[in-house]
Amino acid sequence: MPRPPLNGSPVSTPSHSFASGTVAFIGGGNMARSLIGGLVARGVSASAIRVAEPVAGLRDALARDFGIHSFTDNATATADATTWVLAVKPQVMREVCEALAPVARATRPLVVSIAAGITAAQLERWLGGDIAVVRAMPNTPSLLGAGVTGLFANDRVDAAQRTRAADLLEAAGRNVWIEDEALMDAVTAVSGSGPAYVFLLAEAMQAAGEAEGLSGEAARTLVQQTILGAARMLLENDEMPSELRRRVTSPGGTTQAAIETFEAGGFRELVSRAIRAATERGRQLSAAND
Repeated sequence: MPRPPLNGSPVSTPSHSFASGTVAFIGGGNMARSLIGGLVARGVSASAIRVAEPVAGLRDALARDFGIHSFTDNATATADATTWVLAVKPQVMREVCEALAPVARATRPLVVSIAAGITAAQLERWLGGDIAVVRAMPNTPSLLGAGVTGLFANDRVDAAQRTRAADLLEAAGRNVWIEDEALMDAVTAVSGSGPAYVFLLAEAMQAAGEAEGLSGEAARTLVQQTILGAARMLLENDEMPSELRRRVTSPGGTTQAAIETFEAGGFRELVSRAIRAATERGRQLSAAND
């Protein structure tokens, strides 16, 4: 059954960009499954979606759950497809692309990659050149339809293809276009890796609550709902985070005591260093796969 959006709004009708043509997914892991489920939920015909996946269990589950066409061979799945979604690990991306280069040169598809650390130039070169490439960086909440994706398009991508790529990734959440590809490593550091930072904060808050005497169940529920509520306030208010923080920080109160402790411990600098480290690692991964 197609899943409704998290905000409870009705499932949208399919975009004109998917009214014709076929989308081929190379790789059928969790993120591909999320995008496929989102496309079907938005009204895209299952007959217009293909997936190539070597693991029989994943391949069969996708075909069974969504009614799409599944294949073991990448070239068969991509034949005549107007859009390719490369959803394989960065370490095997070059091998996959070079094997598909003859098909890419013959059909000139729009290629969307969700692999971290692989540049559009690398993808275009491995696919044989003169290929429209959109590099995408989704994050794990995309699996719930609540993600965010940074998108970069190379010069080969026209306006219609940009719309098609945006429609595809909107199946998993919101999009942000990045015009300078050099900033995609920062996107990875902020949003791609970002959920783990929130999970780390939740882990630390729960442990601290238990250390103060709360039961594990009570501390977990308090932390979960606090993070959910804070996220909703960020999304549903026009105010900046700094203003929302100010509103809940009464002078001389408990929140101020905690915030002052964070600040005294160098919280902002630590976050900055963490984002920088993740950004640099993204650049290293790109160089290592060249």
